[in-house]
Amino acid sequence: MHAAPPVLVHLDSPFINFRDFKFAESSAHGYRWIDLKRFRLPSAAPEDHALLAALIAHPQFRDTYDGSGVLDWPRHGQWRLDRITPDAYRRVDAAAAGAVIRTWADQHGPVPQALTQRIQEQVHSPITTATSTYLLGPLPEDARHDYGPVHIDFHELILIDRPAKTLTLVVAADD
Repeated sequence: MHAAPPVLVHLDSPFINFRDFKFAESSAHGYRWIDLKRFRLPSAAPEDHALLAALIAHPQFRDTYDGSGVLDWPRHGQWRLDRITPDAYRRVDAAAAGAVIRTWADQHGPVPQALTQRIQEQVHSPITTATSTYLLGPLPEDARHDYGPVHIDFHELILIDRPAKTLTLVVAADD
């Protein structure tokens, strides 16, 4: 018999829209954004694999990131929900996680200082304090749902910070 998944409590969902910042003429916002979903861990938080499973089972995970919001659809981002398991995530260190976000954010040229600061505060700082960091690995092409390709880039991190008792889902993408 399997134990019930741990209960994650959704705290908030900060959103960083690159369009809200003034870019130099040589650079572009590229319709990029970062969506964070923060959760409180249960007081007796289990091992990471169970927390990843709890996140995947959480209603807030059912977000296609296409402007529709969270719906009761079997989809997450570009992917069919049934194709995402805890094993689809690989553990990475803070340097690798930070590099994913930095490389993606800077791909069209330098970003405005105010945006860099916001990303530092809301993404990079939590990466450095996380006790565990996971990156969604490549999924097979048949895991995409019918309109999943609306996102050209789609990067996903999960930050588990046991001392702060938080789990943060970070999605950095474009549309």
